[in-house]
Amino acid sequence: MTLSTGCPPEAADTSVFLRNPRQCRNLEAWRFVRNLFALLALFPAALLCAQVGPERGGNEIQVWAGGGHSVAGGRGNIGAFNAGLRYGWILTDEHLPGFLRGRFEYTVDAVPLFLIFQPANTAFGVGFDPLGLKWNFKRHGRISPYLELTGGVVFTNHDIPTGTNTVNFMDQAALGAHILGAKRNLSLELRYMHISNAGLATPNPGINTVQVRLGIGRFFVPRKS
Repeated sequence: MTLSTGCPPEAADTSVFLRNPRQCRNLEAWRFVRNLFALLALFPAALLCAQVGPERGGNEIQVWAGGGHSVAGGRGNIGAFNAGLRYGWILTDEHLPGFLRGRFEYTVDAVPLFLIFQPANTAFGVGFDPLGLKWNFKRHGRISPYLELTGGVVFTNHDIPTGTNTVNFMDQAALGAHILGAKRNLSLELRYMHISNAGLATPNPGINTVQVRLGIGRFFVPRKS
């Protein structure tokens, strides 16, 4: 006998989906995320044939997408996915000694797609990160590692977490690397994101996630008139 759950056929024998049909909608959303990551992976490696990296007076533009799952320190059983656009300004030459040597960059991110997969519902939203502090370490061949701290705000159609608030703030830290190319570069990073309403509502348990983010972009120096 086949039970009708509204889920895709491959999910019909999974008891958690039978108990909670909302999980079926989350499953479909996760498939969308998976397909988007697959599209990002299709960018040809042939682009990465030379080295163009961050330098003082230059800028960065990038399109990125990232996703992950909740970890200890806040509400659990929650997934996150977001995608956005970045613009950055490389403000300094190389400074500091040894392995710390690098250049400082200031970035801003617009986040037109923000999804939070929680047991009660899937929240859709938009975000903005106006504060991005990025340290581009001295590059090694085609690899340009970096460390960054960012802060911003996200607005959603449902409370995140459930029963709290639709306006929340984001604090993030990321460690990643650019794989440099003649015209474009690919980036891969591991990102920790904390989301909470900073006391705008009670309770305020927050959400902590660890995410993987992929991006494609380029560094360039504006032409002087």
